[in-house]
This record gives sequence, C-alpha cells and structure tokens, in this order.
Amino acid sequence: MISYVKGPLMEVQGDVIVIEAGPVGLAVRVPLSLLDELPGVGEEVKVYTYFQVREDAMCLYGFLSRQDREMFQQLLGVNGVGPKGALGILSALRPDDLRLAIISGDAKAISRAPGIGVKTAQRVILDLKDKVSADDILDSAAGSGEKQGDIVWQGSGGEAAKEAVQALVALGYTNAEAVRAVRRTEAAETMTAEEILKASLRHLSFL
Repeated sequence: MISYVKGPLMEVQGDVIVIEAGPVGLAVRVPLSLLDELPGVGEEVKVYTYFQVREDAMCLYGFLSRQDREMFQQLLGVNGVGPKGALGILSALRPDDLRLAIISGDAKAISRAPGIGVKTAQRVILDLKDKVSADDILDSAAGSGEKQGDIVWQGSGGEAAKEAVQALVALGYTNAEAVRAVRRTEAAETMTAEEILKASLRHLSFL
C-alpha cells in the first residue's frame, strides 16, 4: 500500500494532480474541495493516499490529512457508495462539513453531491453516525488557531464552552451565531466540549 506521496506539485487538471516522485509523475485523484488548499505548482506537497486496484484500473486517491483519508475510507464502507461517490461527497462537502452533516442528520446537505440521492445520504448518516465524533470537529478547530484569534466568548461553561464556540466558527458559523447556540445549551458548565457542540448543533438546525 502507498501510504503517502511527497514531492513537487507538477500539474493540476480538474480533480487530478500530478506529483513528481523521483523520476515518476504520479497522478492522484483528489476531492475538488481540496484544490484551494494546495500549494502552487512547483512547490512541495504531501498527500495521504488510498490505493485502489481493480481488474481494469489502478487509482490513487489523495488527501491532505490522515483524518480526511479515513473519512474517505469510511464512506467506502457504506453500501452503495464507491470511490467515485465518496470523492463526490468530499468534493461537495469539506470533511468537517460532512462530519457536521452526519452528526446533525442533514441528509439534504450530503445529497447535494453528484450522484448521491437522499436515500444514499440517509444511509451514509445511519452507517457513520457512530463512527464520527464531535471530537473530530473539535480537533480540527484546535488545529486552525489562525481562524480563532478573534473568538469572543463570555459566559458559563469555561474552556469547554469556548472550544465549542471555536469549533462552530471553524465550521462557518459567525461568532454571534456560535455564542447564541452555546448559550442556549442548558447546564453547559457541567458538560464536555463535545456534549456542548452536539447540543449547540441541534439549536442551530432550528435557527
């Protein structure tokens, strides 16, 4: 198995990038949502890969983190979702947005992916709801500190509540929306950041 590929980014053609690995240029298929995060052509890039071998083809799929590759592999475990469908879902939704959709049961968001109907989206939620944790979103938010410098939180719940606000802002909500949802969460001072995040997402779904 090829765990990752590291080298200069030579080409970007649609959802396929070419990475130079020694004397070889490897074509790697990536989600469209990843393209904005790639370095410029000629700069070094590292992608974590999933290598698929079929009777008629071999294909490398690439992701910028191990967690995103794991999300792709989890999608492959859902009945009716193949590599094309999984890549389509991760092209329509960033991995954190997909985790959010699964946690909140938002089949409509998942069904926006090409070739994914509502029934398949509901199956994704059903099969993965116990495999996706709000902690994954919190960890991602913690790793994007540059986006959290302006986070403002004043209220009960201490650091756990602030972490939940940070995670919601990282998911695209405004600071005001995140704070309002967290404040609506009862007994936040006795809850973990993951519990507050889940409760806040339920409030946001009704805003």
